[in-house]
Amino acid sequence: MNPTSASQRLLFTAITILYWTSMFVYVPTLSPYLSDRGFSLSLIGIVLGSYGFVQMLVRFPLGILSDRFGKRKPFIVLGMLAGGVSCMLFLIPGLWIWPLAGRMMAGICASTWVAFTVLYASYFGAGQTGRAMGNISVMTVIGQMIGMLLSGWLTDGFHVNAPFVFGAVIAFIGLLLALMLKEPIAAQRDQPGMSFTMIKNVVRTKTLLQVSLLSILAHGILFITMFGFTPLKAAEMGSSGLQLTLLVFAFMLPYAISSLVTARWFTPRFGYWGTIGAGFLLSAICTGAMALSSSFEMLIATQAINGFAQGLHIPLLLGLAIRDVELAGRATAMGLYQALYAIGMFSGPFLAGWLNDGWGLNGGFVFGLLLGVIAFGFVIVWAMKERKPAVKLVKTYAEEHRG
Repeated sequence: MNPTSASQRLLFTAITILYWTSMFVYVPTLSPYLSDRGFSLSLIGIVLGSYGFVQMLVRFPLGILSDRFGKRKPFIVLGMLAGGVSCMLFLIPGLWIWPLAGRMMAGICASTWVAFTVLYASYFGAGQTGRAMGNISVMTVIGQMIGMLLSGWLTDGFHVNAPFVFGAVIAFIGLLLALMLKEPIAAQRDQPGMSFTMIKNVVRTKTLLQVSLLSILAHGILFITMFGFTPLKAAEMGSSGLQLTLLVFAFMLPYAISSLVTARWFTPRFGYWGTIGAGFLLSAICTGAMALSSSFEMLIATQAINGFAQGLHIPLLLGLAIRDVELAGRATAMGLYQALYAIGMFSGPFLAGWLNDGWGLNGGFVFGLLLGVIAFGFVIVWAMKERKPAVKLVKTYAEEHRG
């Protein structure tokens, strides 16, 4: 292995972990923090949803720009800068516009993720893309888990603003490290540039569109629950910062384990659609059960199962998004996929916040249950459509070779 590549991979790993940690260090305490500042549930939903709204608008064109210029590093530097500014905006007291601006800036930060994935893949050989994406998925989970586990401890041990200060500091450390990144010369030279014909072909890919719709629903549920209103429900039960940390751990650990074993164990036994369908069904049941949760212990149980369920379908949807796309168009396909699922990141908490204002906090969880049921229905229909041609082919073969 090239020593330069090895050192760049190590540097990239550190930057990626800092990137996700800076964005997620305040997530578990964000909705209680906004509630304590006197914001209504509908306004909290708007702030939470703005993160996905920005990504919905920015991710796809940003991915196209990165492909056309053949550059990844400038977008990574932009991402780390946006992450730091995002945390600092939350520290400005007074009007609701500042937390809204902070969360929107976090959306810009998250929109640069496409450049991260493509640059990291360029450090590996042509046949090692799967290995690279597996590695970067682990980095993502580690960064998110570190950030979310630190959140309650920082709030309890220091100040409600501590997670935002910490996030800003590590984001700017990541920015300094990102300036040291090097893009492989061969990758820049061989970059063909994204053509409009290729963009059109990518947009028409059937599997990409199917999994994008499912991912919209999946991220709607995720940003209604653990990344949205679940911490607020726990806070209303009187949970401390340490208990919020425990709640995060109960979700993230099963999610990480499930993400690691799904492709190796569940998919070979139950297939793509079977595994994805099971994930959505479990997630729907657990999200609905949250509305009935009357104790912190029950809330912990729902999050543990929900985390495992999310790990069953979200990684598989990510892989299927680029399965039927030519290699030269995969970065654009990933940009489109991420832009589309950002619709769920925006609309999920936005609509849940509106329902919560009218029906109480549990109204949003019932809405999340509905999203899971709809997704499960789509999976059943598409699985049956794929199964019919296969069954017909087997019957035809049997008839032709009968006797």
